[in-house]
Amino acid sequence: MSAPVVLPYETASWGRRALALLVDWFACMAVVSLFSPVLGTPGGPGGFYTLLLFVVESAVLTCTVGGSFGKLLTRLRTVRVDGGGHLDPLRSLARAILVALVIPPLVFRPDRRGLHDLAAGTATVTLQVALSRRGQ
Repeated sequence: MSAPVVLPYETASWGRRALALLVDWFACMAVVSLFSPVLGTPGGPGGFYTLLLFVVESAVLTCTVGGSFGKLLTRLRTVRVDGGGHLDPLRSLARAILVALVIPPLVFRPDRRGLHDLAAGTATVTLQVALSRRGQ
């Protein structure tokens, strides 16, 4: 078994990550409510559609621009640990699914990388750190 990767930079704070997640979730709820009047129906499919949209939005935006809608607004980016660049679509989708499962982000290392980040080989960092990593 190999030694864990020690990051030479700081990952984003929990507060900004939580804010980004809330922005993503409310944005997805708003989009779903525009197309589905059953969002507020108890036991209706609105929650599932919101979760599905969250996974798709997060995966597509993370692999194309480096972060979900909420991360972009809170000036966070998700970068690959092995080079700092964007994620490929498969890693991005796997990471988004693991975030949607809730438990993987709650099990984390001292560097604030959860199981979802470890599985995808990623780290969530501030925009400033992401830009500085790009130059290396």
